Amino acid sequence: MASASQYKCPKCGAPLIFHADSGKLRCESCSNDYDVDAVDALYAAENAEDQEFDWGKYKVTEDKMDDTQVFVCQSCGATIEADHATAATACPYCGNNVVLDERVSGGLKPNAIIPFQFGPEKLEEKIQAYYKGKKLLPRNFFDRNKIGKVQGVYVPFWLFDSKLDGSVTMNGQIIRCYTEGDYDCTETNHFLLVREGSMAFAKIPVDASVKMDNDLMDSIEPFHYDELVDFDPAYLTGYLADRFDSDPEAEIPRANERMKNSAIDIFTSTAVGYAPILRSSAIRMLDASVRYVLLPVYLLNCEYNGTTYRYAVNGQTGKVAGELPVSKGKKWGYFCGTAAGVTAALFALATMFLR
Repeated sequence: MASASQYKCPKCGAPLIFHADSGKLRCESCSNDYDVDAVDALYAAENAEDQEFDWGKYKVTEDKMDDTQVFVCQSCGATIEADHATAATACPYCGNNVVLDERVSGGLKPNAIIPFQFGPEKLEEKIQAYYKGKKLLPRNFFDRNKIGKVQGVYVPFWLFDSKLDGSVTMNGQIIRCYTEGDYDCTETNHFLLVREGSMAFAKIPVDASVKMDNDLMDSIEPFHYDELVDFDPAYLTGYLADRFDSDPEAEIPRANERMKNSAIDIFTSTAVGYAPILRSSAIRMLDASVRYVLLPVYLLNCEYNGTTYRYAVNGQTGKVAGELPVSKGKKWGYFCGTAAGVTAALFALATMFLR
């Protein structure tokens, strides 16, 4: 073990000194004592950088989609799959009309697909339900907003599976308040918490389309992956399928981040009663694999007062995500009303004390 003076207090950062009488490291600044083994473990964990995630050799089918054709939008460049009977369609991204110039071999065949669970005729009621209860919407929004052309699109996703092995270190404290004679006392005990473990993640979704807004796709999760079925071109009838334009390597950082954050949340949740604060983590992924799937999404625009608002609807669950207009009058009215309520409460409190 290195000289104790090289160690810093986990609580306040001051140097730790070894005390022979107690056999512990003491912080002369805040008077906390620490076991030597615990501090060694802390520094070992903090000096171990997160290891590179080894994704191994994942496999994606190299089969091509049968009975499909490809449209290329001349306006935004989107590449779209459709069933062989489609002659023309509208781009789901920019709304531009696209026409098939020639038959092109289908794109990479997905491993699986979740079919649309309801038709576009039910979208208006789901959008209305999304509007309901939004207090800051303009009063005439329900009358004047107009839903534009609805397009059902199978959005390409990578579903990552991986095992995780790692550890986190946290500061924890337990505070006890009590009365002793004429004094109100507060006792704070500080702890160094270390959590280690293994866990497995399955079907972590990352959309594989550069054109698709990541936040919008994240907002309509979750999809129910127990309803995945083997891909069949018949499911494309009446819908479009976006071609993936971001390969798994490019999306690994997003998958890593989602798994790592979830793992840290799980580790932290075990520190019940300690009010934990994360110090460091050392996590690695093992035995990873990825599948290419298509997930159902409705894309639509609403026009209101000359502004276009874009929405996405989960074609399996009906969950809606998108931007809503805000009434400036209602916003200020809400703010002033809240401020007036606070002022009235403070005035009443002051009056009570003055009596």
